[in-house]
Amino acid sequence: MLTIEELQSITLERQGLRYDAPFGEGKAAVGQALEQLGYLQIDTLSVVERAHHHTLWTRIPDYKTDYLDELVQERQIFEYWFHAASYLPMRDYRFAQAQMLEVRDNDSHYYKADSTVMQYIIDTIRAEGPKRVRDFENQAKKKGSWWDWKPTKIALERLFLQGDLMVSGREGMQKTYDLPERVLPATLDLTVPSPMEFANYLVKTYLNAYGWTTVKQIMHLKTGEGVRKDVKEVLSVMLEGRMVESIHIKCYPPVFVRCDLMEVKAERNIPEVRLLSPFDNAIIHRDRLKQFFDFDYRMECYAPKEKRQYGYFCLPILFGNTFVGRVDCKAHRKQQQFEIIHLHVENQSVDLDLWAKPFAERIKQFVLFNGCTSLKLSQVSPSNRTSALRKLLEGLF
Repeated sequence: MLTIEELQSITLERQGLRYDAPFGEGKAAVGQALEQLGYLQIDTLSVVERAHHHTLWTRIPDYKTDYLDELVQERQIFEYWFHAASYLPMRDYRFAQAQMLEVRDNDSHYYKADSTVMQYIIDTIRAEGPKRVRDFENQAKKKGSWWDWKPTKIALERLFLQGDLMVSGREGMQKTYDLPERVLPATLDLTVPSPMEFANYLVKTYLNAYGWTTVKQIMHLKTGEGVRKDVKEVLSVMLEGRMVESIHIKCYPPVFVRCDLMEVKAERNIPEVRLLSPFDNAIIHRDRLKQFFDFDYRMECYAPKEKRQYGYFCLPILFGNTFVGRVDCKAHRKQQQFEIIHLHVENQSVDLDLWAKPFAERIKQFVLFNGCTSLKLSQVSPSNRTSALRKLLEGLF
């Protein structure tokens, strides 16, 4: 029977958070990381470096932000929807087609685009090549309708979601669209998966990325009893075939563990600190994080300022197997100053003196990754550690 600590170790190992450079170096490491993690969530918030870059930097010390765009252009990865906007390995494109077909067949989808505009976009891109939203005429919509998006942008999003267009590149967060036949590798399997094949893909993706999973995690932001039934059937077949083992821990949901990982032993004394993006794959399932790591984390950037407990954009601080606190940060890029708005030291079972220096080393690396050359510490809780931490952190530059 595995302990909670051993389950933690398995997940952190599979997530690439136990050791430095677990996927190797350079652009090749990005492909390796994405194939193991299964997806990489894209987010537009830029308080610190955007989530997709931050998540990869956490696992690839020499990561450069150009790598993702280059891999898209090399047709090794593509953009679509996992549980959110994501980069995915090109090998998995066929499994995205199930959702594409669902959008195409759904007249009630929230992207309700004008069919004439959609056809105009397809014809224009076919004749003239890849296009961005701004390349089309700005056709105003009625005031207050769909955030005043122009019809072409709504049509572009609908065509993208139903698979008639693909993102062929980016300039920052500005997407360029093209026809799939110009983007997809000629040898790619485009067979639409059956429901059971899709369920099998979901189960294996989570088991590969985390080492173990629960039905709830697999179904995260996915709807339909049909999918849930198929997922349970896949797990049942894997149990019979000794590919996974089901373990039951009091007060926890049933856990399905890969049999080849059942002998993993917990290593709690690895003195590494990780600063995780709020959208990092390791913590995106908040219920799992609370249940199995005893860390209650919620993003507060969408909450009114007066209702925030920790800050606008707090990064969880992971030390070994333990979340020891969180840090609210902001990169002031014009001034090249990185500000720690509020450092929250939380887990009192782990002595701060054990992780303060590794934390300082990681912060220094993160400051440089964010294009900053100086560091400012504004607040620490509890306040009695402010002086020592200020001396340690502000002495880094």
